[in-house]
Amino acid sequence: MNCSARPDGAPAPALALQPAWDAVRAQEALLRSPFFPALFSFAAYAACCLPFAALDCLSGRVRALRAYQLQPQARPTPRVMGQCLARSLYQHVVCVFPVTVAHWYWRPVRLPPAAPPLPRLLLQVALCLLLFDALYFLWHLLHHRVPWLYRTFHKLHHRHVATFALSTQYSSAWELLWLGFFAALAPALLRCHPLTEMAFFLANIWLSVEDHSGYDLPWATHRLLPFGLYGGAPHHDLHHLRFRYNYAPYFTHWDRLFGTLESSAPAKRAAE
Repeated sequence: MNCSARPDGAPAPALALQPAWDAVRAQEALLRSPFFPALFSFAAYAACCLPFAALDCLSGRVRALRAYQLQPQARPTPRVMGQCLARSLYQHVVCVFPVTVAHWYWRPVRLPPAAPPLPRLLLQVALCLLLFDALYFLWHLLHHRVPWLYRTFHKLHHRHVATFALSTQYSSAWELLWLGFFAALAPALLRCHPLTEMAFFLANIWLSVEDHSGYDLPWATHRLLPFGLYGGAPHHDLHHLRFRYNYAPYFTHWDRLFGTLESSAPAKRAAE
């Protein structure tokens, strides 16, 4: 029986992603390189930060942009943004690269010939985000409730009370490595296809940067989900302002359960 297409001529879900996966597999030499994970991580992070960094540079000249800023009175300078980017690059070279090389040696890259079905990829990416969200919520809550952990490892990330995209990875090496561990653990536990892992990683990076962007844009992710299920940038910006609320990075259910959810506006917007 031919399963390559549905009766209406549309590609079967199992094959919808095959062209994309074939294009990825064509770069097999790069994917198998021990340098690829760190390069991919930093490149994806920088690419996700770029549009928000452009908004930060334009917000001083384009008044209309200030209506979407969560804290319009505080804008990062090019010098501060450069320092944040330099720190992220340094930590990718000194911390992330050695760890990913060890992981590459311990778990060699395997590229199956078939792509995953699209519904399965979307479901597993959602499950990975939920699992990552739960793991980081517990880690984050612990590092705020234990003063020594906060002072030693997490305080650095709170240096910037007004968040902006390039402050996303302004953190200690300890914190960055734990975040990387959670991001690797979630797809491993769910036995995800490599393409699903890459899709989850890109989604995770984008959502993390968007959370720290300092903008509440009309097309922001938190506006796409109903009932306040996803907090987005307003949720996390408030955490940087008040510290004792909104520990989950993305979704709001854990903060609701633990009584740590705060949803009031963190700062007055600029006059529209």
